[in-house]
Amino acid sequence: MTYAKKTVKIGARGSKLSLAQVETIKAALKAAWPEAQFETKIIKTAGDKDQKTPLPEIGGKGLFTAELEEALQTGKIDLAVHCQKDLPIQDAKGLCLGAIFKRDAVEDAFISHQKYQLETLPKNAKIGTSSTRRKAQLLVMRPDLEVLSIRGNVDTRLKKAGNLDGIILAYAGLERLGLDASLRWHDKIKRISKDVMLPAPAQGALAIQCRQEQDWLDFLKPIHDSQTADCTLAERSFLEGLGGGCSLPISALASFQNGLIKLEGQVLNPDGSKQIRESITGENPRELGLELARRCIKKGANELIGG
Repeated sequence: MTYAKKTVKIGARGSKLSLAQVETIKAALKAAWPEAQFETKIIKTAGDKDQKTPLPEIGGKGLFTAELEEALQTGKIDLAVHCQKDLPIQDAKGLCLGAIFKRDAVEDAFISHQKYQLETLPKNAKIGTSSTRRKAQLLVMRPDLEVLSIRGNVDTRLKKAGNLDGIILAYAGLERLGLDASLRWHDKIKRISKDVMLPAPAQGALAIQCRQEQDWLDFLKPIHDSQTADCTLAERSFLEGLGGGCSLPISALASFQNGLIKLEGQVLNPDGSKQIRESITGENPRELGLELARRCIKKGANELIGG
């Protein structure tokens, strides 16, 4: 493929965060391929069209990705930029993950207009999140909290935070929008320790999806980060082994330590009253994730997920 003669069409959801993520990937690709030209195509997904219904009620594979995948399959776009944690485990027909970009912050963030911290929240405080994982993890720490479902893009949820004692979002998204450093928000945003809230599998990682064609794999190779890819593969394999999706209270985080991958996984029941948290170390990311899932299943993980 002669990239100077082709405009590469990149698909994205229409939110500010999605567009910011596309610009990051464009800049990285432009540095690798100065002759390439790019065009952003905005494609609304089912998760964007319904921003009121709680995610578990409309959840399922492809809630934020199916329309983008269809546009790839039909050639309407050439690449799609996703938060990797939103992607189904199995690749759609004819598609693959051409690159995993170097990971940003993995932690969750607590945002409070009143400048509360999780440790200083008043009794029965109201906290907003769209994640069953975050809800369960909050209730492990503070069973008294009232956890409410909030949906929408980052701006919408930040506005809703004014009517609550706090909300929880991924820290990486706030960074990508520059909100963590803004005068308005920086003193209201607190990064949550991974010991308190282990993140969702692949949180903080961007995946670039393409058709399963060698030209596109070659095009994306310069921006692929192999360590991030191995870590998120281990985390998503843990999710796969549990038979779960992004709407279940499952968390996982992998990191390289002394040349090996350490994977920590957590499974909770929805009300946070029970949990299983285990870790494993090894070399093969996929086998690590599946083995950790087997260990958690032996300890009753399936019963916890089922409620």
